[in-house]
Amino acid sequence: MNVAGPSSPRSPLEQFLQYAEFEKGFAANTILSYRRQLGKFFAYLQGRQQDCLLLDENDVLDFIRREGGKGGSASSQAHLISVLKSFYRFLLQDDLIAASPAASVSLPKKWARLPKYLSLEEVTRLLEAPDAATVLGCRDKAVLELMYATGLRVSEAAQLKKADVYMDEGFLRVRGKGGKERVVPFSDVSRDCLRAYLDSSRPALVAAGDPVTLFVNYRGVEFSRQGLWKIIKGYGRKVGLSARLTPHVLRHSFATHLVEKGADLRSVQMLLGHSSITTTEIYTHLAKDQLKRIYDQFHPRGKKK
Repeated sequence: MNVAGPSSPRSPLEQFLQYAEFEKGFAANTILSYRRQLGKFFAYLQGRQQDCLLLDENDVLDFIRREGGKGGSASSQAHLISVLKSFYRFLLQDDLIAASPAASVSLPKKWARLPKYLSLEEVTRLLEAPDAATVLGCRDKAVLELMYATGLRVSEAAQLKKADVYMDEGFLRVRGKGGKERVVPFSDVSRDCLRAYLDSSRPALVAAGDPVTLFVNYRGVEFSRQGLWKIIKGYGRKVGLSARLTPHVLRHSFATHLVEKGADLRSVQMLLGHSSITTTEIYTHLAKDQLKRIYDQFHPRGKKK
């Protein structure tokens, strides 16, 4: 049995997480996800008195099958397998094992699930939900307008700094996954909302001190990702869209509407901060799906009404 416990500073788990954070530069949410998945793995091994360095493929498969038996989507299982593969690649690279027991484990086959997005009419309803005449409503209007105008992730909006907003030039400097930076333009409408927020709403919320983050909560401090998402979800519920909303829904809507209007994938890839064009290609499927619906609706020989 490996003498270092899973939370020991010299345990394989902690060594891997430090490697992922400091050498690979993975985002905090990614590290948290890795810790959660591998925490379940180590708890499983502890219950069976097994050493993570002395497993074979069948041992890894037993754990994956047990987790799969608890339910969950194919994508969740694929993520778990990917984490295990990454963990054992690290151990192999550091010569802690001779061969990876997860190397030959295949990812589950799954249908590509198209992301949820809102129609233009639904986006308009959501963006008009906040009462911009109030302090919090003015802030929330600025948040929603900016997220739809730029395709920011919820975490990116929460962590956006005042110094990263170039108001006159009309663009943001965004730090995305893995600390990667990208430059994203924003619309005149969102700029007007930001100015209103910075001129009146934000000073009223920040009683003492001045956080570096652009958006602050009702206590005048920076948002958590969960706190900001809770506000967005609340407006979705207000206008009857809560069932359609996910944390990425404005991001997906932003990208889908760009592609539908003819934007090229490379430009959308840069705006979203995707490292691979294949990730961005999902939005072409959304655009094709929209075209098919229009065809079926209006063509005399389309789908029977």
